[in-house]
Amino acid sequence: MKSRLLLICAIIGCAVILTSCKPNVPAKHEEEGNNTSITTLPHNNNTSGTTASTEEEVNPGGITSENENNNSAAVGENTPTADYNNLAFSAGERSSPLQNSQLSIGWGLGSATDDNGRPVDAVNANEQYGELGAVFIGENNNRIYLTFDEGYENGYTDVILDTLKSKGVSATFFVTYDYCKTSPELVKRMIREGHVVGNHSYSHPSFPRCSAEQVRDEIGKLHDYVKETFGYEMNLIRFPMGEFSERCLGIAQEMGYRSVFWSYAYVDWDVNNQPNPAVALKKLTNNSHPGAIFLLHAVSATNAEVLPHLIDYWHSEGYKLGLL
Repeated sequence: MKSRLLLICAIIGCAVILTSCKPNVPAKHEEEGNNTSITTLPHNNNTSGTTASTEEEVNPGGITSENENNNSAAVGENTPTADYNNLAFSAGERSSPLQNSQLSIGWGLGSATDDNGRPVDAVNANEQYGELGAVFIGENNNRIYLTFDEGYENGYTDVILDTLKSKGVSATFFVTYDYCKTSPELVKRMIREGHVVGNHSYSHPSFPRCSAEQVRDEIGKLHDYVKETFGYEMNLIRFPMGEFSERCLGIAQEMGYRSVFWSYAYVDWDVNNQPNPAVALKKLTNNSHPGAIFLLHAVSATNAEVLPHLIDYWHSEGYKLGLL
């Protein structure tokens, strides 16, 4: 009996020792199917020039807090909702595509700007991912690039197009399949009036969480639909929610696309909580900078209202609006 008790104590002692030696591995957000992880990287908030604005203004952290496409689900219908305010990009040496090609990065900017008022993160991202066809900001000149995301129609795109026509300005509209299917006349008008129509994916999923085949389908199916329906061939893409990976950039580039992000966006997508027009106009004008790529959502009543005043401001400051 005594020897049996000694044996039990010895076994318990070994278990305690083994437990205490187990390494403390931090939890990792990972999707088993694609071995894809969402990473949170620090913003560059050290100002080398002027401060662009507050973090809330400069970095909404993604395009929308919910699926822009009301009638379509992500691939597999189980794409998780990310905390877009905590997803960011940090400049540095680009990692090897073979090692981290599936690392998911949620594009957003810190508040630091250079001496020309250009967001440091956008400038660095151009250098880091430019060879994969990604564009985060234009050249350091007096050009500004106006872009709109079109997940669904909310009654303001016609107003926006009227303003652009009256001001003699062209813009880029990134559309989903659902938008093309439900608003074909607006897409036709965009093309007819000389605007660029870009690919915003077929069903608005998180691209880094898709397989390579699914990424090609998301790009290719919408590309073919727009070509067959409107006789128009797209060559620009904006990834849903600003989430990308080196693999996604590479696939888009192989398919003849450039991936367009933005150097300024603000919280404008919530149709039930629209920003005050005067406040919004001040944010937009204060954050204008050489080569800026502005992301606006066409569902916004505020954007439709302030757009003519914003264009007038840009012209008065010597900016010219161009196409990417």
